Amino acid sequence: MTISTASVPAGVSARRRSLRLVAVVACVPYLSLKLAWIGGSHLGIPDGSPLLRHRLTMVLANGLTVLMDAAVVVLALLLTRPWGRRVPARLLAVPMWLAVGLLAPIMVGFPLQLVLEGTGGGGGGASDKPFLDDWVFGVVYGGFIVQGLALGALFAGYARERWGHLWRGRMRELPAGGAGRVQRRTAVAAGLVALLPGAVRLLRACGAAAPDGSGDRSLQCVYVLFLVAAVIGAGQLAFHRGGALPVAVPLPLAWTGSGAVACWGGWMSLATLVSGDRPTPLTGLTYAGQMITGLLVAGVVARFLTDRTAKAPR
Repeated sequence: MTISTASVPAGVSARRRSLRLVAVVACVPYLSLKLAWIGGSHLGIPDGSPLLRHRLTMVLANGLTVLMDAAVVVLALLLTRPWGRRVPARLLAVPMWLAVGLLAPIMVGFPLQLVLEGTGGGGGGASDKPFLDDWVFGVVYGGFIVQGLALGALFAGYARERWGHLWRGRMRELPAGGAGRVQRRTAVAAGLVALLPGAVRLLRACGAAAPDGSGDRSLQCVYVLFLVAAVIGAGQLAFHRGGALPVAVPLPLAWTGSGAVACWGGWMSLATLVSGDRPTPLTGLTYAGQMITGLLVAGVVARFLTDRTAKAPR
């Protein structure tokens, strides 16, 4: 299904252009810092930071993150330009799922961390050797939050116009008995796998010490939140539970939750490999559990949307 730009009211188009500009401008601070670091600058990096241990590793890692943030610019253009309407669904869904997965925990976690620190409720994980100067986190994460809000608003409008029919109606209107057997089993498997990372994160959120220093309480709370969202959303989509609940509720829960736990589980695993700081076995299993949970839930979401597409009137 495609739509023409003529079907988009002028006021809506103006709003989208503004959101596109905001998303692109919000990328500038992060990209500028990363390019400066690649060029050899130590701006915002204190002496003794682990980032300064391996120059080549730092350049490669920063190059990768530059490409990742530049992808936000491409997505903002894709969601607002006429040619973006012709992009196949799969080619858009995957990068958007990754973007949502990487940005959503920051959008929730950074403000939560500031609140907890302001009330004295923040939890440990501080290092004797600072990773970055404090101002860097405010600039970078502030930019990420703005990117996420702008990109999310653009994608919501784009998806509603192009695929809104896929999540119309309420859960009770879906076929009784739930989705296919594979979907139901996948949702159950996701819930079982999520028990380990969920339990570890919850214990650390409650104050249990993490031997590798990964015990920041606000971060643990965020991961628990997204694990719960992913499992609940997948369960409702697979078993068609929820009664009068709109389909548009469990679908974004599963979409966002799966992206968040899978992407950050994978990102933290990659970060430990690159830095050489091996996590404890329990932390490694936690990262792996998050990735597996997220991928299983993403499979449930993909199958649900595929089935709805096949049954949609043409």
